[in-house]
Amino acid sequence: MTITPNIWSNGRADETAEFYAKAFRDVEITSRQTYPTEGLLDFQRPMAGKTLTVSLRIHDLPIALINAGDEFRPTPAAGFMINFDPSRIDDAADYLQEVHAVLSEGGRELMPLGEYPFSPQYAWVEDQYGVSWQLILTNPEGEPRPFLMPALMFCGPAQNRAAEATAEYLQLFPGSVMGNRAEYPEPTGPAKQGSVMFSDFRLGDAETGTWFTAMDSGVDQDFTFTEGFSLMVEAPDQQEIDRLWDTLSAHPDAVACGWCKDQFGLSWQVVPENLGELMSRPHAYEHLMSMGKIQISDF
Repeated sequence: MTITPNIWSNGRADETAEFYAKAFRDVEITSRQTYPTEGLLDFQRPMAGKTLTVSLRIHDLPIALINAGDEFRPTPAAGFMINFDPSRIDDAADYLQEVHAVLSEGGRELMPLGEYPFSPQYAWVEDQYGVSWQLILTNPEGEPRPFLMPALMFCGPAQNRAAEATAEYLQLFPGSVMGNRAEYPEPTGPAKQGSVMFSDFRLGDAETGTWFTAMDSGVDQDFTFTEGFSLMVEAPDQQEIDRLWDTLSAHPDAVACGWCKDQFGLSWQVVPENLGELMSRPHAYEHLMSMGKIQISDF
């Protein structure tokens, strides 16, 4: 099963995609979907015929940008870790600075670019579209990791639940593996002793799985997960949709069109892997908009 991060783009998905194409050396825009011209809900009618989603790959990680209204916005609780590994990139430090310069345009620094105890170069940036990026020059002697990994920070209502969430996700996706984990040796701000200072893990098997990072915040934060960042899982059949939904859907009031929210507040989209074909059928959009959990047979 493929897991794809989805970013709510507030009507600027095409612009955002072009911005990332400028920021990174390896970007491919793989597809664009448009809103239908009929069957839209009242609040969606201004989007008729316009871009619905832009799908792209940044250094092999698929990402989807959702072109919609201003209902949601990403927060720094969920974003991306960019792994500049000198053993894989000859000019890793220079590339880090190039990407930082672009992502900082019109955005804000959450942690300024500089030397930190855990890396000779690190920065945490929220770009002008609200997406959070951690740029790190990694130790080339460490275990190899992908260039780009979704990064989850458990804070606010989810504070100190990173280990619990990771355990649930690892059990849910066959073939998953735990990677590194470092714990807080003593209480640090809202982080309890023994909670997760940093961890990484792969959801899914070695061929198609996605690596993530997760941590508990060591600083009190005024944000948490929102629908502005969600994870879309493509399931092969209804049985698998049902299985995933039974675990991931923990908030009955946060269910719509295959979207749900887990017990930690993270948003997921559980969809059939042939959703594109299903959406080509007559009145498919109206059917989808009436669903909570997706029922393939209803198409």
